[in-house]
Amino acid sequence: MFAEFALHERLLKVLAELGFATPTPVQAAAIPLAMAGRDLRVTAQTGSGKTAAFLLPLLHYLIEHPDHRAGTRAVILLPTRELARQTQKTIEQLATYTFIKSELITGGEDFKVQAARMRRNPDILVGTPGRLLEHQDAGHLVLDDLVALVLDEADRMLDMGFKDDVLRLAQHCNANRQTLLFSATPGGEALTQVAAAVLRDPQELMLNSVRDAHERIQHQVITADDIGHKEALLRWLLDNEQYDKAIVFTNTREQADRLGGVLRTHLRKVFVLHGEKDQRLRKLALDRLRSGEIKVLVATDVAARGLDIDGLDLVINFEVPRSGDEYLHRVGRTGRLGNTGLAITLVAAHEWNLKASIERYLRQSFEQRLIEAHPGHYRGPKKLKASGKAAGSKKKKLKKAEAKKNETKRAGVKTAKGTSKPKAPKRAAAAPDTRDGYATPRKKPARPLD
Repeated sequence: MFAEFALHERLLKVLAELGFATPTPVQAAAIPLAMAGRDLRVTAQTGSGKTAAFLLPLLHYLIEHPDHRAGTRAVILLPTRELARQTQKTIEQLATYTFIKSELITGGEDFKVQAARMRRNPDILVGTPGRLLEHQDAGHLVLDDLVALVLDEADRMLDMGFKDDVLRLAQHCNANRQTLLFSATPGGEALTQVAAAVLRDPQELMLNSVRDAHERIQHQVITADDIGHKEALLRWLLDNEQYDKAIVFTNTREQADRLGGVLRTHLRKVFVLHGEKDQRLRKLALDRLRSGEIKVLVATDVAARGLDIDGLDLVINFEVPRSGDEYLHRVGRTGRLGNTGLAITLVAAHEWNLKASIERYLRQSFEQRLIEAHPGHYRGPKKLKASGKAAGSKKKKLKKAEAKKNETKRAGVKTAKGTSKPKAPKRAAAAPDTRDGYATPRKKPARPLD
């Protein structure tokens, strides 16, 4: 129960109204440590409740230690505008019965308007690293009074190239702040370097591995011959699967735009979401999906991180994601908070090895499915590479066949490719006649005269 954490009564009241009674594992592990002032490095699956795990301790501290003369007291960094907007919305919900104010600072909005909002000294700034650095360089961002810095989806921020921006912002922050670093994967060397630079004696929490299979998500694979076959399969799935809302993922912006146009020609109401879309259109797409006005969103991986949409129960990978982590972040949009979901990946011949590497990374095999209405011809590799004794035996057979082939060629025997005909052996010279004791050649009998 959240009441066991000794959270402020105003937070407990709003949690009760929102229907949150039992904390998730990551919340149960992180909230007490964060309330005690510890720096944290937390690794937990997408959809496990990480946002509330850092917001509740932060809001509790700001309620318990008000300082109306101070400037901004907390900064929350996120990799994408969508995730930042969602976090801002969560703050507004949890701070309903408090006087805590927060502002959203991301790209795609008027710079001067944002600067004016920052001059009001909001308690919390929620933003992306690039835009916050622009305000820092312009002298609008003062972080001397900061008590908390939160890096959410830190692994994704580094994947997107924000490492230097994050480190620069951290250098401008109050050195005595508390820092909370949350990520969905353990990350690589870059994340370890950032953690070492921004955290002080951190408590590390690894609640679950990103490779753990999501128990509430069914994973399926459908093989496809080509792009046209994939489009036919996609239309069939969207027409026949039972779902409230669906996201179709592509690897590139160009493919997302093209696929959105293909679906619209079949009288299907869809929106497309990727990094080059205008901010107004991106917000409109998500708002309409959340409201149920549209059921299908075509998106790139910009939407794979942090989006929490009620009723999203179908994810279709039109293209196989480039890594196991990206696969998990995509399918993690469904099967959240106790709900079930279905993840379907369309796999062409050139994507089979990538699909197989994802299965190895996740240590599980996906269910292979056939759509009878659009069966296609491709079913995966015909022969798998032999291993162990079978491979050794196969090599011996190949060597023996090669030796036999070479021997046949030397003998001049006609092969399948065609070689010269065998040459007739030379006749031996006639043996000398020795009947008279001398080695004289035998003469043919004379031909009688006519």
